Amino acid sequence: MSLLDQSLGNIATSIAGATAVFHQYKLDFCCGGDHILRDVLAKHHLPEQELLDAFAELQQPIDYTDWRKVSNAELIEHILVRFHQRHRVQLPELIRLARRVEYVHTDEEFCPVGLANHLEDMYQELESHMIKEEQILFPMLIRGTYPSGPISVMEEEHLQHGDALAVIDDLTNNITLPKDACNTWTALYVGLKELKEDLMLHILLENQILFSPPQHGDQYCCGSCQ
Repeated sequence: MSLLDQSLGNIATSIAGATAVFHQYKLDFCCGGDHILRDVLAKHHLPEQELLDAFAELQQPIDYTDWRKVSNAELIEHILVRFHQRHRVQLPELIRLARRVEYVHTDEEFCPVGLANHLEDMYQELESHMIKEEQILFPMLIRGTYPSGPISVMEEEHLQHGDALAVIDDLTNNITLPKDACNTWTALYVGLKELKEDLMLHILLENQILFSPPQHGDQYCCGSCQ
C-alpha cells in the first residue's frame, strides 16, 4: 500500500522518526491518527512529494522499538515510565514557570495570560485520566481483556487532551517565543514543546496499538483464539 494511502497513526507507529515529520508540518497523528495521509495533505494544501521525500530520508535508529510487536505488559510498562511518570514531573514545573512569566510580564504584548490556570486544569484532568488507566484499564489489558466501555471513555478523554494542547497553542502563539524573552519564558516554552510532543506520542501508542485487540494469529493474541 502506498504511504499516501495509509493513516497517520499507522505511519507514526511503523516508521521511526515519522512523528518528527508530522510535528514539522503540524499534522495531528494522535487524535487524528485515523485520517489518511493523502486526504490530510490535500486538506492542508501540503505537497505530497515533499512529505514523501522527508519520510524517505528517515533512518531507523538502532534502539528503535516496534511497539506493535511487544506484549501489552511491556507496552504498558513503557507508557507508565516514559509518559505517566514524566507528565507528573512536567506539568507542576510548567505551572510554576507559567505563573512566574505571567506575574513578571503580564503587561507585555505576547504574555501567555491564563496559561498557568489552563495547565493546572489540564494537570487535574490528565492525572484523573492516568489513575483510571493505572487502576482499572491497564490491569484488564494485561489480562488480555479489551473492555469497549472503558476504552471508549479513555479515547474520548484523549480528544479532550488534544483540545487542551490546542489551547496551549492559542495562548502562546503556537509556542513561539517573543524577541528577547527571558530565561524563564524560554524554559517554559521549551517545556511546553516537550509536553506537547510527549502527550501526542502517549496518545498515539494507546489509541493505535494498546487499545486495539490483537488479530487472530498474532504473536500476542489471547489463547482463546488459537
